[in-house]
Amino acid sequence: MARRVSQGTVARAAIAASGAGELITVRDFGADPAGLSMFAYRPSNLVSGAPLVVLLHGCGQDSAVFAAESGWMALADRTGLALVLPTQSPENNRQGCFNWFRPAQVARGLGEAQSIRGMVAEAARRFTSDPRAVHVVGLSAGGAMAAALLAAYPDVFAAGASVAGLPVGAASGAASALSRMAQAGPDGRSPEEWADMVRRAAPVGYDGPWPRLSLWHGGLDTVVDPANAPLLALQWRAVHGLAGAPSVTTSYGSARRETWGPAGRPQVELWTIPAMAHGYPIAAAGVPMSSVLPAGISATQRIAEFWGLV
Repeated sequence: MARRVSQGTVARAAIAASGAGELITVRDFGADPAGLSMFAYRPSNLVSGAPLVVLLHGCGQDSAVFAAESGWMALADRTGLALVLPTQSPENNRQGCFNWFRPAQVARGLGEAQSIRGMVAEAARRFTSDPRAVHVVGLSAGGAMAAALLAAYPDVFAAGASVAGLPVGAASGAASALSRMAQAGPDGRSPEEWADMVRRAAPVGYDGPWPRLSLWHGGLDTVVDPANAPLLALQWRAVHGLAGAPSVTTSYGSARRETWGPAGRPQVELWTIPAMAHGYPIAAAGVPMSSVLPAGISATQRIAEFWGLV
């Protein structure tokens, strides 16, 4: 994965150059059973009642650098919304990954899931964000954790996005996580069985509405098997009770977008970028960055459009 850099160095330089918002450390956000760190980005034009976006970094990445390079800070500046940047510690995971594959870390009210839920509550209070418009997006391990959070807290998150992630319930330990990263599965589960992995993670008796989900994956990914993306799409279209065939398939250059649900507001979308490796796609080219990949298309812009933020 990407090289580690000191927390916020690149991001603070970008902020200083733009004269935009402020990267802040939040030390007290309630219960933190996982021992995560909370950073947040507050744009200078913060709008009361604006949506809130939680951004989950990939393994070994600096959360603030990822926020800057992926374009989420720039989008926050344009729209006046705040960002929550949960940050993993090496004490929890030596590779700096969110522990999406450990049941005690993704279950509602436990571990990393509970720590991130506490960050959301504190950020919504501090920035007077709209509690009905909380979103989460993540890359790789962060993408798998984003999907797990949507399952555990469907009453908190309106929508999410998983970039190079894996389905909810795909693994239940380190060994099975490595297996599923190498080869999507396990085989043999029906769409309803995959959907049940999501339903069982939700509060007892919860029957909707379920969060909408944007999915992204590169066809040349050798870190997380690209077959995990259509499996995630299968899982969440089954949660939403949607047919197997996509409603619409559209090409944008080499990228392909498939959607399930109403044309104007689909519940699930899947973007496939055939020539992209493992990473977060951005539109820029030729700019050396540590946490994203030039792909001719901005995932941040498209995800924000899917969520209705822009």
